[in-house]
Amino acid sequence: MVQRTSEDRSSMLAVTVFPFIIIAGFLFAFIAPEAAIPWTGQTQIALGIIMFGMGLTLTLPDFVLVVKHPLPVLLGVVAQYVIMPCLAVLLSWAFNLSPELAVGVILVGCAPGGTSSNVITYLAKGDVALSVTMTSVSTLLAPLLTPLLTLWLADRTLDVSASDMALSIVKLVIIPIVAGLAVRYAARSWIDRALPALPWISVLGITYVVIAVVSRSADSIVEAGFLVFIVVILHNGLGYLLGYGAGRLFKTGERQSRTMSIEVGMQNSGLAATLAGQYFEPISALPAAVFSVWHNISGGILSLIYRAKPTPEEAVSE
Repeated sequence: MVQRTSEDRSSMLAVTVFPFIIIAGFLFAFIAPEAAIPWTGQTQIALGIIMFGMGLTLTLPDFVLVVKHPLPVLLGVVAQYVIMPCLAVLLSWAFNLSPELAVGVILVGCAPGGTSSNVITYLAKGDVALSVTMTSVSTLLAPLLTPLLTLWLADRTLDVSASDMALSIVKLVIIPIVAGLAVRYAARSWIDRALPALPWISVLGITYVVIAVVSRSADSIVEAGFLVFIVVILHNGLGYLLGYGAGRLFKTGERQSRTMSIEVGMQNSGLAATLAGQYFEPISALPAAVFSVWHNISGGILSLIYRAKPTPEEAVSE
């Protein structure tokens, strides 16, 4: 039996409690937006702290998988940046979303893998090393692919510079992650002791971003909330399904297919919400805020479903 570390236990508790905390934040911002708005002007700093925390959890050996087994990583990252953007466009068209909501859905689809996907993969008995590598690689590619795909799929005439958005992603994501890696390398023993607290930093940071987005678009939620919820649920659920299907189609193992399912279906919605608020209308950040709530709830449910089905390795051991 694998011995759980304090970081594992803290991560599992954080993911379990996260939906309740984020729902509470969502309701607070929706019911009392006037009280929330004055405290929510630092979403970029919050996202930078989340990404710095992600960098602290990484080590250089995490990236060795790209060299040793590049095919699963390549397949997963391609699926991430093909399946979710295409689903976003199809759902925006099928539900006849307004241009402001459509660009928000597409931005979520073009975001890299979610920061909580690694813990969900662990709970689902997936391939955690592959999950960490896929999240890292898709995040490092985000400055190039996220703005190009978003602006191409949403509307070629949007008055937004791809280079400006790419620079924002570098500042919000890449620099904090690299800084986190450097700090962990320089002070490994100290950081190892702090690792159990890091999942909670992500929980609080993403909740802060959701409060900021919802408080600024509370009126729009009343008008378009139900439709956005339906689109987000379908986007997330179909991402899980098609991610798993892509893994089975290319004959990856069960654990790898589960990992692809989770990595494709769970997005870095905090990044999407921050970029939407910075470059588009406030309502464009609404799909990302809803996604932040929903994908952590659905990820927990999916992990329970996967855990109920033994992997081939477990079946052999039994």
